[in-house]
Amino acid sequence: MKKILSFCFTLVLFLAFGPFSSGQSYMPVRNDNRFKIKPVIKLQAYGFAPSDVKLLEGSVFYNAMQKDAAYLLQIEPDRLLARFYENAGLPVKAQVYGGWESEGLPGHTLGHYLSAISLMYASSGNAEFKKRADYIVAELARCQNARGSGYVGAIPNEDSLFYKVSKGDIHSSGFDLNGGWAPWYTVHKVMAGLLDTYLYCGNNQALKVATSMADWAENILKDLSLAQMQKMLRCEYGGMNDVLAQLYAITADKKYLDLSYRFYDDFVMQPLSQRIDPLPGKHANTNVPKTIGSASQYELTGNKGDSTIAAFTWNTLVNHHSYVIGGNGNYEYLGPEDKFNDRLSDNTAETCVSYNMLKLTKHLFSWHPSAGLGDYYERTLYNHILASQHPETGMMCYFVPLRMGSRKTFSGRFDTFTCCVGTGIENHAKYAEDIFYESADAKSLFVNLFIPSQLNWKATKTTVTIRTGFPNQDQINLLIQPLKDVKFALKLRRPYWAENFELEVNEIKIKPQINQDGFLVIDRVWKKGDQVKFTPHKALHAEALADNASRIALMYGPIVLAGDLGDTLPDAAYGTPVLLTDNRNIGDWISPVPDRPMHFKMKGVGKPYDPELKPFYESNDNYYSVYWDFFTHDGWTSRQKDYQTEKERQRKIGERTIDEFRIGEMQPERDHELKASANSYIDPAIGVNGREARSKGFFSFKMKVDPSLKNNLLLTYIGDDKNRKFDILVDGTVIRTVEWDGGETGKFYDFEYGIDPGLLKDKTLVRIGIEANYGKTAGRVFGVKIVK
Repeated sequence: MKKILSFCFTLVLFLAFGPFSSGQSYMPVRNDNRFKIKPVIKLQAYGFAPSDVKLLEGSVFYNAMQKDAAYLLQIEPDRLLARFYENAGLPVKAQVYGGWESEGLPGHTLGHYLSAISLMYASSGNAEFKKRADYIVAELARCQNARGSGYVGAIPNEDSLFYKVSKGDIHSSGFDLNGGWAPWYTVHKVMAGLLDTYLYCGNNQALKVATSMADWAENILKDLSLAQMQKMLRCEYGGMNDVLAQLYAITADKKYLDLSYRFYDDFVMQPLSQRIDPLPGKHANTNVPKTIGSASQYELTGNKGDSTIAAFTWNTLVNHHSYVIGGNGNYEYLGPEDKFNDRLSDNTAETCVSYNMLKLTKHLFSWHPSAGLGDYYERTLYNHILASQHPETGMMCYFVPLRMGSRKTFSGRFDTFTCCVGTGIENHAKYAEDIFYESADAKSLFVNLFIPSQLNWKATKTTVTIRTGFPNQDQINLLIQPLKDVKFALKLRRPYWAENFELEVNEIKIKPQINQDGFLVIDRVWKKGDQVKFTPHKALHAEALADNASRIALMYGPIVLAGDLGDTLPDAAYGTPVLLTDNRNIGDWISPVPDRPMHFKMKGVGKPYDPELKPFYESNDNYYSVYWDFFTHDGWTSRQKDYQTEKERQRKIGERTIDEFRIGEMQPERDHELKASANSYIDPAIGVNGREARSKGFFSFKMKVDPSLKNNLLLTYIGDDKNRKFDILVDGTVIRTVEWDGGETGKFYDFEYGIDPGLLKDKTLVRIGIEANYGKTAGRVFGVKIVK
């Protein structure tokens, strides 16, 4: 991804007045007296309350927000509360939802749901959202009172696991803590949702419940040594440092700030504070929330180490770990800096990470507004966050695939509830954020995003309306309507993608000042009815991967374009188009489609065909490519030969096949009498279903054999999977222990294992077992055959 900004690490500290980013979603707003503790650094920009910014009808963001609002009203609070009731010993009112809510992470969705409906209430004024938030808080308080410890939760075996933690009995392999799936992660989500309900809905009971949970957490951790805390922090803990810091700002009780600093690990946060990148090989969404907490702590304390963690993390992830859509990570993990070529898969760009990166960006913008921060926010908002929601159903993506020839997978309405459904219902509730900011002295207005909206700027008694067809059109119109004449500087972000632009005030062309932070500045006395016309001209451009100049993504202005490959899975070896040309000037072979804004057609360079290009956020039900490979004519000929060779290999395997089992399909799994542990899952890649079993899990199935012949077991793996170790069994006997460290991303590998004829004597059926016996994942297995 194009390097956007090197954020300034040296910040001069001044005393400032006004709140900061608080709760799970709260924007910094000037002169908010609900915060007893004010930041000690000089914030240079503040956002606006959701009630002060309204999206106007007609934009893609308005549609996304409306679809999200409708979905939020379909979710039943009592089903989200089911496990809370159960763990509190109270009657359960409704059946728990499916997906993660009925597995090992129940409760996290309720925290996100509280944040989302609180945001929707603040944005829309719809009383139904507040009614739901108030009801959930009252029920959580009832559960909390029944338990008597100050804690309220829905995690399986939570009392036992946290009791062991309090005694220093701590066991974790990264995502589990004493047998529970990331319990502090869920505690954070619930507490943060409660703070959002307090801040956006004015619910004082929510603050009381959250404060009691924090007191419980202090009691759990009070006797732990530093070494024991570090051992506990090996398990994902969300943004516990953030929510505790925010609670300190609201209550002025310093013990919550002190407690927030106990959630400081020495294996990621310490190196970040020294500007060392420890993130390669780390789980992305485990670590970004920590840095948001550091940003909040910096605002409260002025501790430069905290500011370094936040700013260095942003710079590192944006400039060295991010794909063209702004997202990062492959299979949830970060790779080496600037290495992307072998990390394009069906499981790139977990949406949760970008949700958190945008939160971190807002902190940095408040410290020092810059066009570079706005450029990143715009890129990620359009090309990852917006692109992660289906515009008709409102459902959301966990991953946003970037493998060439891939397709998005959207959540089910009531049977998924992954982490990215939780962040997703928030994402599409807060598109009014980050459009406008005001300076600390209320003498400047930053226009950061070009989304049709209307701002009620109370400090200057001015209404500012943005009307635009952007990104389908270039022109952006602003109507300035102060109650009376008022002087302020209008600061328009000059986008990195606009080499040319025009600017008019009241139909008179002007040449504005461009300040050092990349904003076009119009400083004047504004009168009611003043109009500003800003026209940044979009152009086609390409962005190459940092480690492969011949693999590019195509953009039009800030919008990532995807090639529409139709509704049929392309042949991975041959059917996914490439670019066959020696001409790297994309303007010579891409042209607009008449009467279809933002749609383009390739001209004679796509092989085996020229696909139509359209905005990535419009690619929802079709297969697509975001990245494209340049080929020479000799290279294309070689690719065709490789394709034919692979087809011939598959034909010969077919001739040798005695039995085949198609994993992940209902009828074949029944026919082969599949048995599987609770922690065995279907996980597809490149349109092919695979199955895996996590630590101590298994899956097994019956296969036909021919005892008169030599029989081999053929299993298919994928190069994306690494660090796997498992046993293969035939009728209970281990025939091979496999250690699979992966291969080329997106490539399948077949391995054959001989079966001892003694195990097959007088048999026509055997049971094949795949067992995870080494603390690592078994599989994924994508294909099973018994072959001669």
